[in-house]
Amino acid sequence: MADNKNIIIGLLVVVIILLAFLAFRSMMYSPVYNQNGYQSGQMGPGMMNNPGYNYSYGYGMMGNMMMGNMMALYYPESKPITQDVALKNMESFARQYGSNIEVEDFMAFSSNYYAVMKDTASGQDIAEILVDRYSGSTYPEPGPNMMWNTRYGAGRMQAGSSGYDLAGAKKLAEDFLTGYLPGAQIQESHEMPGYYTFDFGRNETEGMLSVNAYSGQIWVHTWHGFYLGEMKVTS
Repeated sequence: MADNKNIIIGLLVVVIILLAFLAFRSMMYSPVYNQNGYQSGQMGPGMMNNPGYNYSYGYGMMGNMMMGNMMALYYPESKPITQDVALKNMESFARQYGSNIEVEDFMAFSSNYYAVMKDTASGQDIAEILVDRYSGSTYPEPGPNMMWNTRYGAGRMQAGSSGYDLAGAKKLAEDFLTGYLPGAQIQESHEMPGYYTFDFGRNETEGMLSVNAYSGQIWVHTWHGFYLGEMKVTS
């Protein structure tokens, strides 16, 4: 009797796991990842402007990071879009943040193009965005920009004053780099809402990391791939 009960329980567990897998799979492969970029359900300017914002995710942002950059599956004939196309996509996307937002610090990586959104009215950097280098899809950068941003991300729920200014955050980043990439130096910095983002490398840029302004936690931007170059732009 006990054996039969254990078998039934075991089968129920298997069924539950299978159903959970199927639900997760349909979420990850939902067809919202396309050339038009940012879709409803992703974190970005829509989240801040819409009190009833949907926090669910489609393939557009999270799926691109997880399936595109972590698995790095490409057809042999795949060719990247040009920097000009990527920049136009970013400039179009920037309008979702407001008419006074411009693109700066445009950088090319092997997996994506990166840029900072700057508020020209206040002179402040407000967010980071990416363009997939092969599909052209444009979306808010995951990681710190999504979780720590106190203006457009989950960090807007953060209470209290920040514990680290730019100099303090830079010191934390430098200390971390002595172990993470010996010989690397901080090369450029951006003060974002709720965190700081730093370019680092040995002699030239090799990567990027962010430091939480409240906790001092460090988040390395591992999704970019290899650094290919930078082009200074003004929208």
